[in-house]
Amino acid sequence: MARGNTRQRIQDVALELFGEQGYEKTSLREIAEHLDVTKAALYYHFKTKEDILNSLFESVSQPIDKLIEWGQGQPRSLETKQEILRRYADALAAAAPLFRFMQENQGTMRELRPGEHFKHRMISLVDLLRDPDAEMPDQVRCFTALMAMHAGMFALKDIEGDPDDKRSAILEVAIELVTQAHTGH
Repeated sequence: MARGNTRQRIQDVALELFGEQGYEKTSLREIAEHLDVTKAALYYHFKTKEDILNSLFESVSQPIDKLIEWGQGQPRSLETKQEILRRYADALAAAAPLFRFMQENQGTMRELRPGEHFKHRMISLVDLLRDPDAEMPDQVRCFTALMAMHAGMFALKDIEGDPDDKRSAILEVAIELVTQAHTGH
């Protein structure tokens, strides 16, 4: 099997186990067993669990970094802010298992490097959505819009309904919050 395919399989199995058991309770040995490979074969690709986690976050970080870069070059209009939310919703959907892992392992995420990097990305996104001189309730609305997207994705996973409808509803609420903050109403 090609090296890239093996790395991807390791990432997929690790993320699945991290989600089921938690990051702390998952060992490299268990990951290797689920893949039916030796621990040495796993070490060839990743030396630690954190190396696996870092590689998972690299894949989701690139689209978010591009979104931040794009947003920084745009006017601070309502249309730009709404487009930032749409693009962020797409990034969330594309990396849903990783974001669920983050939601369920918040304590672990605070202690690891990817968590710190992700926190800085969230601050950058909030800065693109909020006006620096806005009243505090409007600044909170912008922060809450992003958090609603995260929490909504996590909370609605067990509620019946079409996944696309759920994502649309979450995005609609986030856009309403940012629109209210932008217009002051």
